[in-house]
Amino acid sequence: MQSVLSAGSPILPRQRGDIATISVIIPTKNRVDDLRSTLEDLVAQTRRPDEIVIIDQSTIPSFDPDGFPIAVNYIHAPQISGAAVARNVAMDRATGDLWVFLDDDVILEPQYVEEIVRAYTPEIVGVSGIITNYSVPPVSRRLFEKLFVRGPFSDDRQPIYWHAEQLRLKGPQPVRQFGCGVMSFRATAVRNLRFDPNLTGGSLAEDIDFCARLPRDSHLVIAPNARLIHKRSAVGRPTDHWLDAHSQSSFYMRERNWHRGWGDDLAFAWLQIGYTFMATIGMIKRCSLEPFRAWRRGVARGRILGLRPASRSASPDSNGTAAVGQDRI
Repeated sequence: MQSVLSAGSPILPRQRGDIATISVIIPTKNRVDDLRSTLEDLVAQTRRPDEIVIIDQSTIPSFDPDGFPIAVNYIHAPQISGAAVARNVAMDRATGDLWVFLDDDVILEPQYVEEIVRAYTPEIVGVSGIITNYSVPPVSRRLFEKLFVRGPFSDDRQPIYWHAEQLRLKGPQPVRQFGCGVMSFRATAVRNLRFDPNLTGGSLAEDIDFCARLPRDSHLVIAPNARLIHKRSAVGRPTDHWLDAHSQSSFYMRERNWHRGWGDDLAFAWLQIGYTFMATIGMIKRCSLEPFRAWRRGVARGRILGLRPASRSASPDSNGTAAVGQDRI
């Protein structure tokens, strides 16, 4: 394991005086080419970040920071399991006033970071970029979301992604939650908040849970001109039925956050009716019990993860060894 800091190059003039420095946080695993492309896009930004913190979980190191034109804190930590823990390790080391979280398989437009910074006004706690290549899902899936996914379980990000082109001339769009690969926060707002280390592997719902634990008056927006393409590299992606991931996330969030009264109770009960309906339709179409089994697998995992207390997780210390410490949740 190693931690290297290389000299950075001068950056272009800053757009906001209250955001003096920017840290970009990238977890990565076994995506050498994707990571290289994302880093090249960061170098080409009209507003370069001041540092990049890379947590590399690959068996073999994916990046050599020597000579890179932006300061890089590179940590090779193959013993870490999951993006949530990797982001926690990076947050322990980030020094900027603004923390920008990116996946390792994105293509950034040159003004991405500049537009993120531009969207910050004094009352804004977090700004997300917009994913421009998300296709509108099938009618059946949209009907399911519209009819059954209500209250806190609804995802107000998706329609904004679907209409990325139409929103280019619009101002920041208020939302309740972000996706990990496109979000940013003022460091002062999240310095003592961490992702749930129980969420390993693909870390489903880590971003929704993180946003749900922000102070209730936190203002979050998506900046329509901070644009990127999410390539969704096939490396490390789950291939399960969508009901598996959907039910795991919803049960996890129910146990962790959304049990605040009868409104949450009704929304959750109605969602279960929706799952039953979609699983039944899926079984008829496939002549298979797999949709029902996928739903039940997700339910079981989500309930277990949601009830599990915040765990102690391994974090690399300053000497490059694995130290066990309490995550700040």
